[in-house]
Amino acid sequence: MSVQAKQHLQHRLAAPRTVRRSVAMALGAGLLLTGCGADYPLGEAQRQAAENNTSKLSGTVTGGGSSAQNSAMNAWIGGFATMNPKVQVQYASVGSGAGRAGLLAGATTFAGSDAYLKESEVADSQETCGPAGAINIPTYISPISVAFNLPGIKELTFDAQTLAQIFSGTITSWQDPAIKALNPDTNIPDVPMTAVARSDDSGTTENFTDYLHAAAPQDWKHDPSGSWPGGLGSEQAQGNSGVVTTVARTPGALTYADDSLVDESLGKAKLRVGETDVAVSGESAALAVTASQRAPGRGGHDIALDLDRKTTKAGAYPLVLVSYFIVCSSYSDPNTVELIKAFGNYIVSDEGQQVAADSAKSAPMPTELAVEAAAAIESITLRH
Repeated sequence: MSVQAKQHLQHRLAAPRTVRRSVAMALGAGLLLTGCGADYPLGEAQRQAAENNTSKLSGTVTGGGSSAQNSAMNAWIGGFATMNPKVQVQYASVGSGAGRAGLLAGATTFAGSDAYLKESEVADSQETCGPAGAINIPTYISPISVAFNLPGIKELTFDAQTLAQIFSGTITSWQDPAIKALNPDTNIPDVPMTAVARSDDSGTTENFTDYLHAAAPQDWKHDPSGSWPGGLGSEQAQGNSGVVTTVARTPGALTYADDSLVDESLGKAKLRVGETDVAVSGESAALAVTASQRAPGRGGHDIALDLDRKTTKAGAYPLVLVSYFIVCSSYSDPNTVELIKAFGNYIVSDEGQQVAADSAKSAPMPTELAVEAAAAIESITLRH
């Protein structure tokens, strides 16, 4: 995606609602040309057409949202493009909140979000998406790393209580007894501690604060939110890449970020789960998701998940995000229906999940969840 085109799409997602509507069809031609071809659960004829690069699909699909999803989204877009060269899939990594707002205003075809639509947002979506509104389809499972910059140290252990105290400002030193008790054999340098949080409305923040709120309620008094609580003294930066970059240049800093964006230059903490220290990985994140339930009050093909942050399941890493492919349950244009279903089918296919795992270190969705997601995608209809 060219810089100019990306700025154009970001402007659309940040603009007032009336402006977003007026420019909904005005994307520049220089946006990233990508595509995706599906294997499961598309039919045999469609699979063969994709393999022979003879797909007749054409048109443009626009989306925006989660920066945590960005690496996976680029992989999905690239895979889709090889099989559907006449389809453009355009995605702006502007944060989950802006992505949801863009879809609800009709500025984009889909949203990527690390938090599912609230009930009020589902109600608001009826204006753009028809009487059944928008639906949440989980497509991306990834752990949230607690990344830190301590010279010579790549592994530490935290529990929820200690993290809550660090990010609420109660613990301000690496020499705090709570940290030393969890890491008795590690000689932690006495450097200033800097906790770095997101400055933008972020699904990663919402998942992180949900974990702290559920697992350490005595130490984290704030409700889960995509916006960092006001009054806390944490340094802030925009996007997953922003907080990671800030930590990388600041000895003694730590943050929370999608694991796919944390490279080997930084340390990653294990989480104390029950009596076990669990390392961050796609596999440990997937175990946490299998221990979770559907959100109450959601019907039909809306697959919103309430994650079990207090799980003691062996090997489960509860600081995990499930990122959603949020789409309208119906569209007024038949080509849009065909394109969004084809792209969604590729995302939840075995191939789509594998390319995401390869590029973003995400966990492929459990089979049962992938089947549910595929059924939700197939339920998208034409609105007359």
